Amino acid sequence: MHTILKSAKKEVKIGIDKPFVIIGEKINPTGHKKLAAALLEGNFDYIRYLVERQIGWGAEVLDINVGVPGLDEVAMIPRIVELVTSICDSPLCLDSGNPEVLAAGLAVAPGKPLVNSVSGEEKRLLSILPIVKDRGAAVIGLTMDDNGIPATAEERLAVAGKILERAAKLGIPAEDVIIDPLVLTVGSDSKAGSITLQTINLLRREFGVNVNLGASNVSFGLPDRLTINQAFLSMAMQAGATCSITDAVKLGATIKATDLLLARDDNSLKYLKYYRAAEKLRAMDTGQVVAPKS
Repeated sequence: MHTILKSAKKEVKIGIDKPFVIIGEKINPTGHKKLAAALLEGNFDYIRYLVERQIGWGAEVLDINVGVPGLDEVAMIPRIVELVTSICDSPLCLDSGNPEVLAAGLAVAPGKPLVNSVSGEEKRLLSILPIVKDRGAAVIGLTMDDNGIPATAEERLAVAGKILERAAKLGIPAEDVIIDPLVLTVGSDSKAGSITLQTINLLRREFGVNVNLGASNVSFGLPDRLTINQAFLSMAMQAGATCSITDAVKLGATIKATDLLLARDDNSLKYLKYYRAAEKLRAMDTGQVVAPKS
């Protein structure tokens, strides 16, 4: 099963038989004071920098969230969507819990974007899915409902089934619903990562849908978060996750290496291409000059 996202010029195909897709997470002001300030000030130069940096480090889709207190999100999101599409050809993932914000962003987003997100909560199903259907977009479905995040993999699978069923009733096909099994921090529950991995296995076996992760949640509150995130993301890819809203700079190399080990990279070509590009980007970050290879 393939989920196809499109910009005006580019198509990205997400599937278990395809290389893992990085959805760049950085255009999101949550916990990002500099971006929040830039949005409030209308400093689009910083947003341009974030776009170019994420694309350079391997993001194929860009998540856009403009949720800043005091900001008119409905007015701002079309401006940011148009800015991002003027800089790059990548498909977009519009990220908001507000249907009016999503509708305003989708109205100017080219191609076939992704909506982040709906859940099994009745209010969200009723308000978000019709917008997705009307726009012909794809959507991420979170495995939580009006009772919160279920404790077991089987219960999360049931929520996913509910989302898929409600989407199908509106005419949204299963391939346009990417399920997020949700991951909580292992710092407060040592079984949290394992439950998410079990859910991924069940989703692949029962529904065959594509699976998205917010992988960095697994390490919240612990030291050396990057190591935990790298290990968990590789395990999730092995279990069947096919995309992630994540930090392309920090986790791009891990993703490319895991794709290579899972036989999704013939002759190591994608890994080698990524490695060479990353070398140049690191050199630019440090002001060094990369000597030509003999």
